[in-house]
Amino acid sequence: MRPIYVVNNFGQFNHLILRMLRDLDIEARMVPNTTPPDEVAAGCRGLVLGGGPSIARTGRCAEYLDQDIPVLGICLGLHVIARRFGGMVAPGKLGGYGAVEVGIRDHDRILRGYPDRVVVWASHQDEVVTLPAGFEVLASSGICPVEAIAHRDRPLFGVQWHPEVSHSFEGRRVYENFDAVCRGEA
Repeated sequence: MRPIYVVNNFGQFNHLILRMLRDLDIEARMVPNTTPPDEVAAGCRGLVLGGGPSIARTGRCAEYLDQDIPVLGICLGLHVIARRFGGMVAPGKLGGYGAVEVGIRDHDRILRGYPDRVVVWASHQDEVVTLPAGFEVLASSGICPVEAIAHRDRPLFGVQWHPEVSHSFEGRRVYENFDAVCRGEA
């Protein structure tokens, strides 16, 4: 079975994403965000767009969304997805990392198995302020109305928080659920 690729967008937690996937016995490999899109599509069964400091440093990530593979965007990765499909991202009311209580609206696919409310670790330096067409909100919080999204027809998902850090409630579930999507089981 082909691996899930983690796209390195120079974020401090990208190696933790890779480590979590491997700890879950999910074959994974980190790739630079300059990898040609056809190589990405041919080499993996799913793609995690990792976090990072700036949309300007996301390389070819937007092009990867034109490939026919499942994609999970984490923080900055969510912003790449939103912008690529016509959504808007703007500075959030709160910057920096910290705990936030998130309300789960949709318990299917990527957030399967979560309770209605969870505490996660997130940065709200930037956040999605306008949802792109074709997407739905899966989770929100008191400080950010768009904490998680999914495309209605394609396997494209994004979360504002960092499931890979120990501060996020059962973050492994996001990656287990994404693996199920990549295997065609969800």
